[in-house]
Amino acid sequence: MNIGQASAASGVSAKMLRYYEEIGLLPKAARTEAGYRVYSAKDVNTLCFIRRARDLGLSIERIKLLVGLWQDRERSSADVKRVAQEHVAELDAKILELTAMRDTLQELADACHGDHRPDCPILHDLEGGRPSPSRRSIVTNDVGRGEVTAAGLPAQCHAN
Repeated sequence: MNIGQASAASGVSAKMLRYYEEIGLLPKAARTEAGYRVYSAKDVNTLCFIRRARDLGLSIERIKLLVGLWQDRERSSADVKRVAQEHVAELDAKILELTAMRDTLQELADACHGDHRPDCPILHDLEGGRPSPSRRSIVTNDVGRGEVTAAGLPAQCHAN
């Protein structure tokens, strides 16, 4: 089948298919006399494997390892399990990090009155906990825009 058919059958874009060939994740396709790529059912099966691994968030390096293990009928399932468990541990760490970010933003949003007043704990936190703009002294400077904060940073770096 040609690249468009292989792409449609596997759910992998033609661009990614060429990329996977380029990096050695997929063997170089056979070519017609006119130079068009030709893919086998085995190639499409490998592409489906790669797509599913990408859907699970596995890195290209891990996918290369897993494709090699998948194609090696003498491999130990313990090797495959180790790769999966490493990825699960990384996902758990990302989940903890994302949960902490969400919780922080939710706490900030809960602390914000969301009214007409300019004081905002969300912006205060994003600027590193510096005093709110209403309490920050602005001085005139003849260079650039002319305003700097009391800390000497350009005023445009802060949510005023």
